[in-house]
Amino acid sequence: MTMVRRTGTWLTVPMGDDLLMMSPEQENYVNLNEVGAWIWGLLETPRHLDEICGLLIEEFEVEPAEARATTETFLARLKSLEAVALVPA
Repeated sequence: MTMVRRTGTWLTVPMGDDLLMMSPEQENYVNLNEVGAWIWGLLETPRHLDEICGLLIEEFEVEPAEARATTETFLARLKSLEAVALVPA
């Protein structure tokens, strides 16, 4: 099981359903769509990957395989930006 937690200092600005994230340390920014912004909000406290997927299924009424693929792709992108850490539990 994988634990996901935020890393670095990221400033956020809501933009409708989206979220603009900025890292002053890395001089980097990224725009998150509604689903990404929702997942980022969940990560205010570290969570297990399976928990995030389960909550995504409930909130957006998606199939488990789609929820897993979407979440893993999104978290891999955030990891590449050093916005999250994926830690084996």
